[in-house]
Amino acid sequence: MSAIPERGPTVGVLALQGDYAAHERALQRSGCGVRRVRRPADLAGLDGLVLPGGESSTLLRLLDLQRLTEPLGAVLRSGLPVLATCAGLILCARGVVDPPQPSFGVLDVDVARNAYGRQIRSGTVPLRTSGGELPPEIDGVFIRAPRIVRVGARCAVLARRGGDPVLVREGAVLGACFHPELQPGHPVTALFTALVHGRRPASRTA
Repeated sequence: MSAIPERGPTVGVLALQGDYAAHERALQRSGCGVRRVRRPADLAGLDGLVLPGGESSTLLRLLDLQRLTEPLGAVLRSGLPVLATCAGLILCARGVVDPPQPSFGVLDVDVARNAYGRQIRSGTVPLRTSGGELPPEIDGVFIRAPRIVRVGARCAVLARRGGDPVLVREGAVLGACFHPELQPGHPVTALFTALVHGRRPASRTA
């Protein structure tokens, strides 16, 4: 689809529905090659994977139609660096409420869909970070965003909106309620691409 830098890592972006094009631009600015993931074969040989925002129930139906549900689940559980934003976070959560729906369960959190309100209540919000992986204060763009209502012991909270956790990490999987791809040079995009670069096999950098 897009040009892949000769020595850059290749990040797959689920491209069935939602804001995948914004993620593509953010990744390319960070020196990553991008592959649109629309069928099982597109998952082969990736250095990282992005599950973008969109409509989570629609994404679940499209995953089934494209026979991607099982192959995607295997990749999500493989240890590959993953960035899951908004609807992507819902797909990765262990539990989904309001209303309930299936998910892949690779992040030990429960989320409530659209809990921060409708499109008219969307906006950019200041966030406080913890853990030292990000600057002390960052911004997040929230668009019909899910709310994390439970964080399990295996998840680290990396950022909060007021008292609410809005960015979590479990292993190499990052889950964000907001949209870092909409802000050029966002620290969350930088953190994800650092995970991707750190995981690349030596044979691909020679």
